[in-house]
Amino acid sequence: MSNTSTAKDNSAKDILIESRHQLIDLLAQGCKPNTDWRIGTEHEKFGFIRPEASQTLAAYTPPPYFGPHGIEALLSALYKAQPHCWTPIFDEGNIIGLNGQGDQAGASISLEPAGQFELSGAPLRTLHATEQELHEHFNTLRPIARTLGIGFAPLGFHPTATRAAMPWIPKSRYALMRAYMPQVGSLGIDMMQRTCTVQVNLDFSSEQDMVRKMQVSTALQPVAMALFANSPFFEGKPNGFLSNRIRVWGDTDSARSGIHPYVFLPDLSFERYVDWVLDVPMYFIIRNGHMRNVAGRSFRAWLNGEHQEGLEDTRPTLEDFNNHLTTVFPDVRLKQFLEIRGADVGSPEMILALSALWAGLLYDTTALDSAWDLVRSYPWEDYLLTYKQVPTQGLNAPFGKGTLRALADQVVHLALNGLQNRAIIDQKSQMSEEIYLAPLLALVEGAPTQAEHWLNRYHGAWMGDTDRIFLESEV
Repeated sequence: MSNTSTAKDNSAKDILIESRHQLIDLLAQGCKPNTDWRIGTEHEKFGFIRPEASQTLAAYTPPPYFGPHGIEALLSALYKAQPHCWTPIFDEGNIIGLNGQGDQAGASISLEPAGQFELSGAPLRTLHATEQELHEHFNTLRPIARTLGIGFAPLGFHPTATRAAMPWIPKSRYALMRAYMPQVGSLGIDMMQRTCTVQVNLDFSSEQDMVRKMQVSTALQPVAMALFANSPFFEGKPNGFLSNRIRVWGDTDSARSGIHPYVFLPDLSFERYVDWVLDVPMYFIIRNGHMRNVAGRSFRAWLNGEHQEGLEDTRPTLEDFNNHLTTVFPDVRLKQFLEIRGADVGSPEMILALSALWAGLLYDTTALDSAWDLVRSYPWEDYLLTYKQVPTQGLNAPFGKGTLRALADQVVHLALNGLQNRAIIDQKSQMSEEIYLAPLLALVEGAPTQAEHWLNRYHGAWMGDTDRIFLESEV
């Protein structure tokens, strides 16, 4: 994940946690003046075997990790092509990602459990810089991947593959999660292997600013989920969902994912978030460079010195808490910045549109105040009820006395006003950041969502052949 704030202190692994206040202070350290606010954009995408490589592997199937058409070969090739830009990341001797340096400083490339390829973008000042970063990423990745017979499709849920067809990346963390997930939900393995998302990371100036941004962005998750719905297929056929990815998250692990009502309480604070995180069951700790399985243990009990198997010989450090923060999966996650995570990944234009939506709403004072007033004009329960209807009904889901589309129209236009107020002009194109909202303006005016577009193709030109989606969505 990219980090829009200061890089993690390397000494955190040595700082013992003596009280909850250290954890509260850790989050509060993310506060920064708006002159230092940045935009970090992260997206995942499915690899697939292109037809020209199908002599050895079936076309449109997920690439394996090992082998000449594998993800390991792709990461190694990317590093060799740009050794001045990347440092390899290894797990037990296997390359599992790249850390950016030089021109790529602040960015990273990582792998999700089945090899979904993720760019965690650097923290950037403008959406124009985000657009350039995304453009350069695809232009670099595409020719290298194609020499290996690999293409990439940004879709929210794998449209054709079964669980059994998806590979597993040799990453220690994922092995622990794979064993634990079936204990807490029936679709956690699908979440790991068959979903892809896009998220934007944004900063805050104070605890009050964090609270307002977190409550607004959490309440409006149904809007984002509906606008960005892009996963209408399950194992080659429609299954009644516009976002099958959201459906899967609903039965993954309710203790750590989704929307939690505490977010809407008047006393939301860094402290309340810390208290929630401390009660989310742990996954792992790292000692002597190796991951130790402590799945299901309580961080709070560990902090209080209570005996727990696997934790008897060690005390929690700030690094342990930083790692634990990465194992909670709410739709809006707090670190030393906010990660807004609820959308299906989509086309490059839609990836940019997500960052434009949230930057427009949250990075302009007038737009944020208006969004706050709009959100507070409905009871929190309305958002929670609509949240459950979005996977199947999208923008037509009921909300208040109308549909979600009406709310989405208001929200997108508030974001438009916010970007206009930012008035950041690209020196080359002489265009304002508002241009990146164009896909969303079309949607609220009645254009089909990505999911609806694919369903139209499936029932029309494709004649039921879902494999057609790979080359049509390829980036």
